[in-house]
Amino acid sequence: MAERWRPETHMFHLAEGEMTITLKDVAIFTGLPISRDAIIGSTTKPEGGWGPLIRDRLGLDMPTTTPIQGRGHPPLNAGQVSVPWLVTHIQVEVEINDETPEEQVERYARIYLIGLVGGFLFPDKSNRWIQGIWLELLTGD
Repeated sequence: MAERWRPETHMFHLAEGEMTITLKDVAIFTGLPISRDAIIGSTTKPEGGWGPLIRDRLGLDMPTTTPIQGRGHPPLNAGQVSVPWLVTHIQVEVEINDETPEEQVERYARIYLIGLVGGFLFPDKSNRWIQGIWLELLTGD
């Protein structure tokens, strides 16, 4: 399919004709509803900065200036969370079974959702950063 994608027209060129991905296709692939109220959030830096919001929503304490294991950039940069840092953190810590406390399961579910929304549905051009604005939409309730 990658060979048939034409970025000029944002369509796939197939033998049967042109085809594009619609919002309904995304809804079918992801199982997300498309017929309800829009989700909106703030685009401004939260009071207290991004660190406390990340700690509250994802349950993660992250340094704001330490490079990630030789990757040369911090896990938090101008309101963006590093995808490699998040993936590394998840791979190290995730082990969910019947004994896992509900709070921890919810924490991992929020981390997965932020990765899905910020890294798959609405990625930045580099695919290395997730916009912090998505964090505010994840409630701890």
